[in-house]
Amino acid sequence: MRPLRLLSVDELTLYVKATLDEDPILSDAWVRGEVTDFMRSAAGHCYFSLSGAGSKLSCVLFNRNARAVPALPETGDEIVAHGRVSVYEVQGRYQLYVDAVAPVGAGALQLQFEALRQRLDAEGLFAVERKRPLPELPRAIGVVTSAQGAVWHDIQNVTRRRFPLVELVLSPSAVQGADAPVQLVAALEALQLEPDVDVIIVGRGGGSPEELAVFNDEELARAIYRSRVPVVSAVGHETDFSIADFVADLRAPTPSAAAELCVPDRRALIAELWQRAAEARDVAVDLLDLRQDALGDAILRCQRFQPNSRIDRARMGIDLRQATAQAKVGARIEAQRKRLQLQFERARLLDPRDILRRGFVAVTTDDAVEPRRLRRVSDATAVDRVRLDFHDGALHARIVRDTE
Repeated sequence: MRPLRLLSVDELTLYVKATLDEDPILSDAWVRGEVTDFMRSAAGHCYFSLSGAGSKLSCVLFNRNARAVPALPETGDEIVAHGRVSVYEVQGRYQLYVDAVAPVGAGALQLQFEALRQRLDAEGLFAVERKRPLPELPRAIGVVTSAQGAVWHDIQNVTRRRFPLVELVLSPSAVQGADAPVQLVAALEALQLEPDVDVIIVGRGGGSPEELAVFNDEELARAIYRSRVPVVSAVGHETDFSIADFVADLRAPTPSAAAELCVPDRRALIAELWQRAAEARDVAVDLLDLRQDALGDAILRCQRFQPNSRIDRARMGIDLRQATAQAKVGARIEAQRKRLQLQFERARLLDPRDILRRGFVAVTTDDAVEPRRLRRVSDATAVDRVRLDFHDGALHARIVRDTE
């Protein structure tokens, strides 16, 4: 026999609540029924019941979700509600916490769209304060779309016409079909690795709601939310809305409009450059006028102090010093010249050849190895032959001594 386990009311209620919260069907429930007892509180919360053939389900639609509902239901309406089933602990009853409602016949896609939109909105993925502005002069634009579709060609044509300097980086993906959501997420994440991409366009042309439903994928919405650069959603036509439009930083009515929003008009840029050049020229002219006025004032001040007279006196002093220096240098050069001339004359008088030209003869011993000059008779005592040098040549002679 099992031991008795006694539970309090609170414990049992919490156990039932936890059991319901963990059930996958009850946490993502779609319920059809007739609205009864509809009431909206002062805080904006809506309380009502959904009645079936023999059962009634309490429902609550909180204000944050009620604001997103295009038209609130009324008593007697047949609706489909989406939400989670849980326990209201205070009264110990289970109820449906509704996050989306739609009239019966709205279609499964529309119901799923509304439910996901309200859930992501409650998480803050659509918050206006997190929307980022587009870059004014993007270096490169990433494009997530089909490589074969008209969207890619339209974006190329628009950017080439408006701002041909920008680079387009295509990250191709299917834009319809069962595999499209996975490919769109992969293409978007691949562009996160391109350092020059400053903004991303996610788009496709028009189509049926079933074809556009791939852009209502939750994983795609979260990939757009995680993007490091702003994302522009351009899905379908102007009247088409998708979850990607709500989470993107900017929604464009068409892919061509998205391209126009992402790049500036080069004609407007050129006009702005000319305008700034004209403004810079005007500033330069004004500055030049100020400088010219200042220069004129400086000239007047210089003339008032007569600097030219000072300059002339300084020039005269320089000329006088220059003339004095030139005279001193000239006198020194002339004195040096005369000294050199006198020394030359003295050297010329001492030149032996000049003495020979006056009729003198130089007598030396006729010794080829070591000749010796004879200045007196006694120098020739032991000499037999001598050499006689005249100014125009030399002779050899034998000495004949007088006999006593």
